[in-house]
Amino acid sequence: MPPAPETGRRRGKSLYVAAGFVLPVFLLAAWFTVSALELVPAFKLPSPESVWTAATQLFADGSLVKHIAISTQRVLIGFAVGAVVGLVLGAAVGLSRWASAFLAPTIGAFRAVPSLAWVPLLVLYVGISEDSKVALIAIGALFPVYTTVAGALRHVDPQLVELGQAYGLGRLSLLAQVQLPAVVPSIVSGLRLALAQAWLFLVAAELIASSMGLGFLLVDSQNNGRVDRMFLTIILLGIIGKTTDALIGLLEKYLLKRWG
Repeated sequence: MPPAPETGRRRGKSLYVAAGFVLPVFLLAAWFTVSALELVPAFKLPSPESVWTAATQLFADGSLVKHIAISTQRVLIGFAVGAVVGLVLGAAVGLSRWASAFLAPTIGAFRAVPSLAWVPLLVLYVGISEDSKVALIAIGALFPVYTTVAGALRHVDPQLVELGQAYGLGRLSLLAQVQLPAVVPSIVSGLRLALAQAWLFLVAAELIASSMGLGFLLVDSQNNGRVDRMFLTIILLGIIGKTTDALIGLLEKYLLKRWG
């Protein structure tokens, strides 16, 4: 007797989720094997056990939790600020030809500036406070949202816009009730890219006279030759980054269910 459709869907979903663990498990097994056979010197490739020991030591003295917490806070605040600014600029450029003519070339030029190039200016104008770190992360998060929103709004179905206008919707109401819901998938894609970019900008941000955070821990470990802590930091950045991306994925499901 064939399985019920609901059972088949659940089984397919479980297999899909399990497939995502295949490559990490394979890489971990390969790491154990290479370490055990000493195919690579320990100063270049620490063993999984040494990385775990480094994690437990940092956790025991409370510093690991502090590093994770301060970095996550910086990323989330910078991401939120950058996403809001990117959404506003993207909406302006995507909806107005004149705004596009005035803003798009300059924003495109700023987008091409490497992240580290902003550090000296932020130190000069903002100082070495927390604001400069958050500002740099916000800069990184701004451009993906701006680009996706502006591009998506330019291609909204004109018939939807005309229908909204026929119902007497003003410019802001039309944007909130018709145009933005029509580009929800693009907005969520932009948010996911922006969040990934925010984590990428984190290390550069924590180069600005920082004494806490995962970026600081990474650079400090490099300066002190602690390769085990370097690997630990990179693994943590990957896990936390993927976790926050999964949260955006849940937001995407909600938005698509609400406006899809």
